[in-house]
Amino acid sequence: MNLVLQGLDDCQPRLERIAALAAPQRTVRISDTALRCEGISFSPALRQTIEVAAHAAELDATYMMGSQQLADYRLVAMDMDSTLITIECIDEIADMQGLKPQVAAITEAAMRGELDFSESLRRRVALLEGLEASALERVYEERLRLSPGAERMLQAVQAAGLKTLLVSGGFTYFTDRLKARLGLDFTRANELEIVEGKLTGKVVGDIVDAEAKRATVEQVCATLSITPDQAIVMGDGANDLKMMGIAGMSVAFRAKPVVREQATVALNFVGLDGILNLLN
Repeated sequence: MNLVLQGLDDCQPRLERIAALAAPQRTVRISDTALRCEGISFSPALRQTIEVAAHAAELDATYMMGSQQLADYRLVAMDMDSTLITIECIDEIADMQGLKPQVAAITEAAMRGELDFSESLRRRVALLEGLEASALERVYEERLRLSPGAERMLQAVQAAGLKTLLVSGGFTYFTDRLKARLGLDFTRANELEIVEGKLTGKVVGDIVDAEAKRATVEQVCATLSITPDQAIVMGDGANDLKMMGIAGMSVAFRAKPVVREQATVALNFVGLDGILNLLN
């Protein structure tokens, strides 16, 4: 059993302190901010001790069985809001309508798995009725930012020949622009209905919910003639769990507790490029 420890900035003393708790047969320095502890004698008690200590030290601790390479995978599938990007787009759109607190509260409950996603999206979108469509451009230009490590992660996986999928319960306005900007291979999201330059408060067609996300990952895998266990799937909310559940590696990125508990990997402190330290 191996353990990868990683953090941000000047974290070497913290890495070495937590590594010592694991009593590994060998420690490999991956970078200035990451160590791999090899040959750990695994026990549930030791794992809990290390995870608690690592979290207190603001380090991500990931247990790995054997060695895995980026080349073992063929697809990286990502959620958009609060995963590939730092914001929830619908909350920021609602802010243009003066309704961010109301919409954000529904978003948060849906991401924790407390509300049905499709119904919660309909409720939130309905509140946007009458908003000028130009608000979407303002959100994209003024507020949308990529998550830390996103560009480095994408450059590495694309250089390794992996395909990329952005599958979102958000909106095509944003996924289409990110696809062109980042050179993504596939996208799927919801389309907001716009009439005479204003949002109608409705979504065109079926909503991209948890089932649709899972089905999209399966469809893209079939298109690529691969199986889902050759996919890395990243998400942060409850509506990502079904697509994460079929993946060879599931990554909970700064995610809700229900997602962290079920994922293969949980990255709470480092950026999206933290997966690269696990696959080398």
